[in-house]
Order: sequence, then C-alpha cells, then structure tokens
Amino acid sequence: MTGDRASEATPRPVQRDLNPGDAWVETPTGERYWGRFGAAGVLAFDERRGVLLQHRAEWSHHGGTWGIPGGALHAGESPLDGALREAAEEAGVPRASVRPRCFWLVDRDVWSYTTVVVDVEDPFEPVPGDAESLELRWVAIEDVDDLVLHPAFAQAWPSLRRSLSRRPHLLVDAANVVGSVPDGWWRDRQGAVERLVRRLAALDRAGVAAPALGLEGASWHPRIEVVVEGVARGAAGSGEVALITALGSGDDAIEARARALTAAGATPVVVTSDRALRERATAAGAAVHGATWLLDLLADVDR
Repeated sequence: MTGDRASEATPRPVQRDLNPGDAWVETPTGERYWGRFGAAGVLAFDERRGVLLQHRAEWSHHGGTWGIPGGALHAGESPLDGALREAAEEAGVPRASVRPRCFWLVDRDVWSYTTVVVDVEDPFEPVPGDAESLELRWVAIEDVDDLVLHPAFAQAWPSLRRSLSRRPHLLVDAANVVGSVPDGWWRDRQGAVERLVRRLAALDRAGVAAPALGLEGASWHPRIEVVVEGVARGAAGSGEVALITALGSGDDAIEARARALTAAGATPVVVTSDRALRERATAAGAAVHGATWLLDLLADVDR
C-alpha cells in the first residue's frame, strides 16, 4: 500500500523482531501514519502473471482489502532495502529474483511511503511469512480494479499501472560520449570505455530522476546498454551494464537496436551528440539525449 493512514482499530502485533520504526507518526493536523522512519512496499510485476498482491488479514488496518507487501522502515534503512526486506518477510519475494524498475513517493513532510516497482526476472511463488496475509496472488493488470483495494493503493494504482507500460533502455554511443571529454581517451580507448561502464554501473544502482527521462514517479532504473566499436571492442563490461559489440558501424548497431526495442514495446533512449545518428535514432522511435545530458547524470552520482 502507498500511505498507511491510521484507523481507530489498533493493528494486532505480529511476531517479528522489535523495530524502533514500528510506531505511529502524527502530523500537525492529527493524521497518523505507520512507520517512525517512513514506510515502503514492493509492487512486483511478472509479464506473464501480472502483479503480486496481498489480501490483508481482517484484523489489520483496512483488513480484507488488497494491496502490496510492505511496512515500516528501520532506522537508516533505504526505501529499496526496506521494501525488499518487507516483501521477503511478508510474501517470500527473493531479492535476487527481481530488478527495480521505478520508485514512487508519497511525502507527508513528517512521513513518507515509497512504492518500489520491480520486474520479476526469475519467476517465483509467493509464500506468506506472517499472519498479515489472507492470501497472496498474482493478478492480471486488467483484473486489479475488480478487487476491493486498500484505499491508498487504489489511489496510487492508476499511476503505478502506467509505469508498467514504460520500459526505458539507455543506448549509449560509447565512442561519442567518451570522445566528448578531452581526458586523454585517445591514448587508451578501451580503458576509457571501461571507465564509462563503471560509472554507468553506479548510475544503474542510483537510478535516474524521473523528470530527466520525461517520466512520472520519483526515479527510474533504466536498463543500460553500451555500444562499442573499433579498438574499444575488447572493453570489459559489468553485471549491471550490457555491452553491445558492433561488428561494423556503431551507428548501424544503435539504430538496429533502437528499432528492435521499439518493436518490443520498450522505450529506447539513445545517448549521442552525433547529429546524423540523432536523426536516425529518432526515426527508429527512440528518444535522444546528448552526451552532456548523460555526463551530468554521472557527475551527480559521482558526488
């Protein structure tokens, strides 16, 4: 759920380790929200089965409604870590089986709730880990509105649903981006590409602010692919960033990949300052940003 507002009934305690974050936060106007350090939850999306929803136990807040696994954050815990921990505790969601897609934030000044939308990369069956669930179920996107939803989740669902149709992919023209900074890259093009890949891996972990991608939400984790050519073909990649080795022209490889992603329903974002390639990428259905756009994002992560 996104925003757990207090009701008159007090939730029944569950058998967990005591967490100082398990407490109510009260706003100046008297509203109360669960989670002294904020709260977070996971909306897991499986392209074949839909989204994972939790049928809340009758004794719980808004019992009997459907929402997502989540709960109070621990002190110093990031929303991502807290959301994945709660999803593992309540629904048996394996952290290694999912990849963050985007984050949505509800901010009440004194309290916040973060919904982490994740893609299921290794299918799993949910398993109730405590007494908070009547049922855990994969629900087709088109069937979600047929359920009695937790009020906060119902309010957030239209935006969350739109995010499930957005799959941004960064296609990075390595030669153009590396060549835009006069740091001696010409002496070691392979090494320069590898430095870029390491910085892109850090960007993958940090995420990209939604406005930078023209998307809704707080931040996104686009999949990142780097196209290399020429003497840089031997560059080493990383687990987070995919390297595409162009057998011929790098521009041809980027255009072909952009067309393939567009046809698959993804949203390619080509990063290059080359005018001719920008025109080809646009014609292939991609959004286009220049090298400076990406370098500014990387600089923010470096700080």
